[in-house]
Amino acid sequence: MHRTARLVPIVSLAVGGALGAALLPAGTAYGAQAPKPIARAAADSGPEQRTVRKYWTPAKMEAARPLDLPARKTPRARLSPSTGPTASRALPPTGAPVTIPPTAPGKAAGTAPQAQTQQPQAQSQQPQAQSQAQSQSQALAAARATPGATWTRGGAVAKTTGRVFFTYQGRNASCSGSAVTSANKSVVITAGHCVKMGGVFHGNWVFVPGYDRGSRPYGTWVATRLLTTPQWSDDENVDHDLAAAVVAPLDGRSLTEVVGGQGVAFNQGRRRQMHSFGYPAASPYDGSRLTYCSGRAFDDFLLSRGLGLTCAMTGGSSGGPWFLGFDESTGLGTQNSVNSFKYNFAQDWMFAPYFGPEAKAVYDAAQRDGAT
Repeated sequence: MHRTARLVPIVSLAVGGALGAALLPAGTAYGAQAPKPIARAAADSGPEQRTVRKYWTPAKMEAARPLDLPARKTPRARLSPSTGPTASRALPPTGAPVTIPPTAPGKAAGTAPQAQTQQPQAQSQQPQAQSQAQSQSQALAAARATPGATWTRGGAVAKTTGRVFFTYQGRNASCSGSAVTSANKSVVITAGHCVKMGGVFHGNWVFVPGYDRGSRPYGTWVATRLLTTPQWSDDENVDHDLAAAVVAPLDGRSLTEVVGGQGVAFNQGRRRQMHSFGYPAASPYDGSRLTYCSGRAFDDFLLSRGLGLTCAMTGGSSGGPWFLGFDESTGLGTQNSVNSFKYNFAQDWMFAPYFGPEAKAVYDAAQRDGAT
């Protein structure tokens, strides 16, 4: 019996079978399992950027809707307890864990933080009271796991997370995205289908950090370059449904100089406590408010090799960040995936790709674009 899945925005899939160094010196090898990302120039000149920014009026943003995607099939597989969430199964290849710390707004040029091949040591060197406060904050977050509520606590995440707007086949649509630490201070991470679908890169691509009921408190940032994995670009493989955008400076300042950047990590352990954020725009949501889910992630045991989370967010939340070690008191975390797809028969589950070498390659290529 076939079952169906859908991306967020919606795509039906028949269930069957089933980066690179970050912030390291140029020329560092990605390794055989990290093919070169697929990239396309977007609005890479001043006149183009002004045209795109002018295009997105408040009315067009409010009217933007998630895309309805065409159905596709995947090979069949027998579903049995051996394919369940506790089963031993082949997982995406991984390398050494890499974590890049967050960036505070206003960080001066030329001070890009260095990648760490393990969880940052700084946390263990903090004063004991601060460390205990963070642990208590994370414990409270786990205790009040939510499947989809409006985020009202402010903090860094309310600045770094935003709505993504673009046009596809003449239609205005929306996704979500997140500003992250990067060498060029200009990288937004989102989902692959939020930059390219059906063999076509989207147009008029912009990122609006901190979007709130029509307000754009930190401006509208126009993409100069869009990048995604070759697996998504060529085959729309949900295991690699991730992307990055490089955005142009605004009023002489780079993105993370204005809003800061979340940390980002690759090749991490699975089944951990996670927070997911986005701007769901399909009913019962309307895309106007930042929304979040929290809980312990689980392995997808049906279609993909990705991660699952109990989460009721809908279309429009695609590309929104998943965080490890998220501190609800500061709004800071380490981004480790993005909202990607849902199964039609499991509306309360959200799924996300595993951030392994391919994701790291996309991030690294994006952060080097235009970096000095």
